[in-house]
Amino acid sequence: MSFLKKVCTLTAAVSAAAMLTTGAVSAKNFKIAVGDGAGSSQEGTGKFFIEALEKKSGGEHTGTMFLNGQLGSEQDTVNEAAIGTLDMSLLAINNVTPFSPTVGVFTLPYVILSLEDAEKLTQGPIGQELTENTIRDAGVRILAWTYTGFRRLTNSQKPVTTVADLQGLVIRVPKNEIMIETYKSWGINPTPMAWSETFTGLQTQVVDGQDNPYTTINAMKFYEVQKYVTNLRYIFSIEPLIVSEAVFQDLSEEDQQILIEAGKEATVKSAQYLRDIEAEIKESLLAKGMQIDDPANDEAEFIKLATEAVWPQFYDSIGGVDKLNTVLTTIGRDPVQ
Repeated sequence: MSFLKKVCTLTAAVSAAAMLTTGAVSAKNFKIAVGDGAGSSQEGTGKFFIEALEKKSGGEHTGTMFLNGQLGSEQDTVNEAAIGTLDMSLLAINNVTPFSPTVGVFTLPYVILSLEDAEKLTQGPIGQELTENTIRDAGVRILAWTYTGFRRLTNSQKPVTTVADLQGLVIRVPKNEIMIETYKSWGINPTPMAWSETFTGLQTQVVDGQDNPYTTINAMKFYEVQKYVTNLRYIFSIEPLIVSEAVFQDLSEEDQQILIEAGKEATVKSAQYLRDIEAEIKESLLAKGMQIDDPANDEAEFIKLATEAVWPQFYDSIGGVDKLNTVLTTIGRDPVQ
């Protein structure tokens, strides 16, 4: 080997070693697990993030989404991201809660009452604190927030406008204790079921119903197996984009900042996306034969039972009643006495 070739070879080796020691990573295609299907708010956030990522990195980095839970259940993807075998996942916040319980404050029934509430909480100090908690507890970092809307109850049997109407129905819920206890406060024992099994469960009538926002009901084609929708507003569905902290730390500081900024941009666009499409999707569901009813008395009975029974059970797991009060006062609500 000539002296020049030896120098070139040595230089390449030194450069590669430097890249490993500094954490710099060359062009990367991030693998992104997505629980929902095409047309969902999750997919929308994923597109916004990839678009911003490509732009801010000058085309060096991009991402590929795997929709409809192709890479496993949402909770499984948290585990995989934690150990660094998966880059990113877009999933419901309730599937992060088992790994980082303090984020459960966003799943407590009737805490978030509007999209504006959700924006203020996720994009401010509370959202930053919960991001730091997920890094500490679960080994994943929240990069962006998807705003999917209020979870609406659907079922195949009858209109539901009161708590009494719920009785006798078999309702699927995620494997999330807060959501399970909420339905128990309304007098029924829900059926925890993996997201990947939900459509089949509804289709075969193993379960009568489930709850999810309009955008998810439409994207997952639940109108094919469900007739009745109840405009419950007990949870505003927030779905973060998480990145493996191990993967994140392998990036250069510059690339880390690019991911953070791309996430912020995707978050803002997600809110506007929901504002733009939710009413249209509701009309589409009506056109596809679904019947949409409002709860009686503006949900007063649902609210009273759920907040009185469920909130106190989870004060400890979310970090204490003071944490809940910080959330409530941030959005202009009265604190718990």
